[in-house]
Amino acid sequence: MMISWKRVNAILQKDFKDFSRNLAVSSVIFFPIILGAFYGRMGVESIETHFLLINMAFGMVATFVQCCLIAEEKEKNTLRGLMLSPASTTEILGGKSLLTFIMTMVVVFFTMFLAEYKPINIAVIAVAIILSSLFYIAIGTLLGLYSKSVMEASVIVMPVIIVFSLGSFLTIAAEKYPILQVANYLPNLQLIELATKVEAGASFAGVIGELAIILGWVIAAVILTVIMYRKRMVD
Repeated sequence: MMISWKRVNAILQKDFKDFSRNLAVSSVIFFPIILGAFYGRMGVESIETHFLLINMAFGMVATFVQCCLIAEEKEKNTLRGLMLSPASTTEILGGKSLLTFIMTMVVVFFTMFLAEYKPINIAVIAVAIILSSLFYIAIGTLLGLYSKSVMEASVIVMPVIIVFSLGSFLTIAAEKYPILQVANYLPNLQLIELATKVEAGASFAGVIGELAIILGWVIAAVILTVIMYRKRMVD
């Protein structure tokens, strides 16, 4: 199926205008960058701290912003118009995700730069970050489709931000509660594990397991998002 980039670009431009007018949502993109600058001046260099900031950027930008943008479309009843337009599901979801993806990459880059995180193998880390961003954007889209308003979206997205930003603390709790060992397979913790291996000199072959798990999360999140989207089309 051919994708009309003209339609995707039109959706992107509309989202940018909506985003720039919503200061309550747009202001959150600066928080991870400010924290990155703060930790960078403190000289913090641990992998866990660097990826606490990166995972926080994913939660606050890729998930929170995306969730609020989709919920705002629903609240204004403009999403229904998009669904009934000639644009395909891929064009609509892709266009609605493109702005968030670009912002996520920019925020993560500046967060890493200001926190002075310099991975040994930037190619491996870049692939992992791109895959992770797709997962968080899909989750944001899913929650946005579920929400009825921006206010509701900003509430239901908070547990996701907490779990996936601070999920590394679950590994500590898992020592006492073995059932929490499943948390080790969360994409944010797999990203930390991958980065740790990269710092030890691992190449793509050495982190294929972590990349496969993150990719699995991406596929599952995208499938659930498409199902929810098509359900909203017939509501």
